[in-house]
Amino acid sequence: MVNENSKIMATNRKAKHEYFVEDTIEVGIVLTGTEVKSIRKGRCNIKDSYVLIENGEAYIYNMHISPYEQGNIYNQDPLRTRKLLLHKREIGKLAGFISQKGYALIPLTVYIKDGLVKIELSIAKGKKLYDKREDIAKKEVERKIQRQVKEKY
Repeated sequence: MVNENSKIMATNRKAKHEYFVEDTIEVGIVLTGTEVKSIRKGRCNIKDSYVLIENGEAYIYNMHISPYEQGNIYNQDPLRTRKLLLHKREIGKLAGFISQKGYALIPLTVYIKDGLVKIELSIAKGKKLYDKREDIAKKEVERKIQRQVKEKY
């Protein structure tokens, strides 16, 4: 998982608002050289991305990696489908989770760990509208408390 040795390149802040994150797993991703260079420059977006399991392999969709400026003919399509690197039993475990109603595989962060690009993938359950409203109300209450504490001291 993400630690002090890793450098975070992209986060999906919308995921915590839209889903209940139940479990996370670190996965690798198959990339080309120009894509890695572009990610190192921080030109990656995972806001609308999701993961599906097809034919016993995991693929990430809608992950946008901007073309590398000096990439020339080696640049790939920014929104192409990319394969994730997982063990067979991990894929089976994830497939079991997402076969249940309401569950999805959502990437939370893209980071570089020991020179390799990794993705923190979450097993998440979708929130209802009233759950989102509860979270917003809790955050507002916490902000008010913090403001009052600052004013007192």
